[in-house]
Amino acid sequence: MEGLRARLGHLSAAWLRVCVYCEDFLLPKVHRTMVHLWSVYSKPVPANARELWTLFLQCFCITVVIGGLFYNWMFASLEYSRHLSTAIAVSFSLLLLLTLFLVHPARCVFSIIMPTLGTKQGRKLLLSTCIMIVAVNVTPNIISNIKTILQVIECICKNSSESLLNSTALLGEASWEFGDVIQTVVDDTNAWRPMNGHFKFALLNNSALINQQMHLAGEKIRGNFLAVEALVKNSVRAGNRLVAGFSVLYLCFESAWYLKNYLTNLRFDNFYITKKLERLSVDREAAHLLTGSSKNLLRPTGLKLSREEVMLCLAQMMFLTVVLMLMLVIIVMDHFAFSVADTAVRKVAQFSVVPVTLSIKYSAKIRTLPFLWKLFQISYGEPSIQDFEKSYHHYLSFSSAHCRISPPRPSNNAVVLIVGLLYFIIYTTVFLETYAHRSCRKIAASFFESQEEKRAHYLYNKLSRKYEEEKNSTRN
Repeated sequence: MEGLRARLGHLSAAWLRVCVYCEDFLLPKVHRTMVHLWSVYSKPVPANARELWTLFLQCFCITVVIGGLFYNWMFASLEYSRHLSTAIAVSFSLLLLLTLFLVHPARCVFSIIMPTLGTKQGRKLLLSTCIMIVAVNVTPNIISNIKTILQVIECICKNSSESLLNSTALLGEASWEFGDVIQTVVDDTNAWRPMNGHFKFALLNNSALINQQMHLAGEKIRGNFLAVEALVKNSVRAGNRLVAGFSVLYLCFESAWYLKNYLTNLRFDNFYITKKLERLSVDREAAHLLTGSSKNLLRPTGLKLSREEVMLCLAQMMFLTVVLMLMLVIIVMDHFAFSVADTAVRKVAQFSVVPVTLSIKYSAKIRTLPFLWKLFQISYGEPSIQDFEKSYHHYLSFSSAHCRISPPRPSNNAVVLIVGLLYFIIYTTVFLETYAHRSCRKIAASFFESQEEKRAHYLYNKLSRKYEEEKNSTRN
């Protein structure tokens, strides 16, 4: 017991030392390193060769990660060929490396794109990915299961028609035997007859023609379904590629437009209480301007959302929920189609044959001058010449082991998991949109510190004028 307590004491002491080490040495060092790396990355021109190599390594690592994600996005989501995806990803990576390394505003635009991915454009990309996943994985399943159901119907129609066609041979056999009996009666009575006593039974037994027509009809239906499947997949793929390309271009344009307005318009997105503004107000002994003069100022690090921001988030979530409901309807249709196809395949194998019985009863008698016997009311027995009674049996079958029925394709439960995970991220980005927008201003301020100074002075002067106007109006 004492040994256990001693070991627990050693473990607690070791854990305490690790926590102290991380808090006093590791975390501050990581923070200083990250601050230094960001300072080198956001500088217009590196100060020395060391910073130049640091900037190059940062750009190279960013390019490798973005290039890999870009390749996976093109190959897996947009379904481009492997060679084309590789070529475009390599070219894009090299161009991105040179642009980030040589062009300072381009680094700022690229950095602004990252939080913007969590806003509306990022949601569009994730939403298009969800639609593509459902279209590629669920729609072919539905069409395949519908084809299985049609194959079952084709098998039943083909076998039932063949069985019914074979049953006509039973009628031919019965008519021939019945004709022999009638021929015997006629021969025994020496009656005049213009022809032999056999019935003429016309029988269409060209089953190959019927099978060919059934096969042609099935192939036509199958071809139509394949054409519809290809059309749907190609349309969704083309639409998804267009939406994805437009979203990426608009994302770059939106980030560049934000940076342009940040650099040229001092009023643009300038209603935050920043550290520079606080320092300026403290230096000029006007801290009251930040507390009482305006209620529209926000702190960029604040977590509270305004009422307008909450209503906007709820409206966006309603639209996303409608799209989610449509996807769930398609997924439910996939499960329903598989259930029907699986039931049809199992039931058609359990079909039993239907027995068919044809019974013929015939009796031939001779009556000599029957009107005389009726006239004198004399009873006369009618001798029977020939009696015929026979039953013919046949079995109608509706299924066969030779039917070509493809097995039903079960639903892919991983699709539901992936769509659910992506939609969780999409819903999360709705609430993070406000904070992502605030981070864009902070990124631009770190790249262009002199412009941030001008913006802080502009906002301070604006608050000062407003305060003086309110003060004068109160005196008057």
